[in-house]
Amino acid sequence: MAKWIEEFRHGWQGVSEPPAFLGFGLTAVCLTLSTAFRFGISLLRPDVPYSPYLPAVLVAAAFGGERAGIAAAIGGAVLGLMLDFGGAAQGLAAAVLIAVYFIVAALVILGVRRHRSLVTHYRELTTRLDKEQHYREFVVKELQHRLRNKLATIHAVIRQALHDYPAAWNRVDSRMHALSATDDLIASTDGRGCDIIDLLRLELGPYGNIRFTLDGDPLFLPAKLAVSLALMFHELATNAAKYGAFSTTQGLLHVSWTITDDILSIVWDESGGPIITAPGKPGFGTQLLNVGLRPFNGKSEIAFLRTGLHCMMQCRVETATDGQ
Repeated sequence: MAKWIEEFRHGWQGVSEPPAFLGFGLTAVCLTLSTAFRFGISLLRPDVPYSPYLPAVLVAAAFGGERAGIAAAIGGAVLGLMLDFGGAAQGLAAAVLIAVYFIVAALVILGVRRHRSLVTHYRELTTRLDKEQHYREFVVKELQHRLRNKLATIHAVIRQALHDYPAAWNRVDSRMHALSATDDLIASTDGRGCDIIDLLRLELGPYGNIRFTLDGDPLFLPAKLAVSLALMFHELATNAAKYGAFSTTQGLLHVSWTITDDILSIVWDESGGPIITAPGKPGFGTQLLNVGLRPFNGKSEIAFLRTGLHCMMQCRVETATDGQ
């Protein structure tokens, strides 16, 4: 029985028509039930010879296939002619009724055929889209794998070139690691970007979760902005580890952010670190903080307070309606 039900389900979905014996068996059952219904109706009102068989045509065509539907239409016409439960129309009226019956039955069968063709089309379309999606995912993963290999090669080349300059190598090495970690974070969302909370935890996590607090709602950053902010957060965290809050056991960091009218404002506040009397000569990190947000109509301001470094960053976050 379960196998028969599965065959009929395939017939309804347009996968395949059931075997002939199942289709015609369904037709016989439908015609029998329709005849019984017709007999019951004739006890209450004059016999209606053909319309009770239209549901049989629909069910037979929908589940048993087109040939079963045609058989049900012909069988209904024959039973309508042969059986007379009293009060049926005669002559011209009977001819009109059977003509109307065949027209409606044909429309029912054509409607079922149309339904089945649409179901088949959309199933094939869905299958093709699934295959294309799997292929895109495969290509993206392969591209990410190759980019990691290329980054590792570049890393090795730069390390060899800066072998005699360990200070320069240490600065380059940490920044390349920050970029690599950010790329992996962005790759987890198929290259669309990442959440600012995940980005900050990635950069600040090595200094201990109790050394910093994050205050702000989840905010998804586009990929390009995420990379720029990752470098800036990395420079600020490195500076905090060398000279600021993370260089002492009592130092703390508080990072907060808000967004208003697509303008993202980030505040980096350090406290408990050494007192900075006068900042040194601006280096790469300071220059990066000054220009890193310009491509996003943004800016950053740095203040060396007695309580610690204070940095305010502002930029525009493009939304999906802006073409992201």
